[in-house]
Amino acid sequence: MEDTLKRLLMVETEAEQLVTKSKLEKEQIVQQVLSEVHQAEQQFKTKIPTIHSEFMQKAEQRAIHSIAELNKRYEERKLKLQELADDNQQKALEAAVQVIMQVKIDG
Repeated sequence: MEDTLKRLLMVETEAEQLVTKSKLEKEQIVQQVLSEVHQAEQQFKTKIPTIHSEFMQKAEQRAIHSIAELNKRYEERKLKLQELADDNQQKALEAAVQVIMQVKIDG
């Protein structure tokens, strides 16, 4: 019986040591993960200016492209309106000449 009690005490002691060891390992793992997360966060923070700069460059490129496209459409529309104005000016001159001729013939 005494041997059994000794073995039980020894097993209990070993179990307590395993629990203590497991707790230490768990704490080490948690600390390691926290350290890795902190390091990743710091790396991300150092990349923020680069990310921001790249985003701004892309936005500026899109804006330049959009402005160029709008200017192209504006010039095309301006040309069409100028052509229309020229056509209407010619028609207006012809109509005015006809009115003047009509007045001379009638007058």
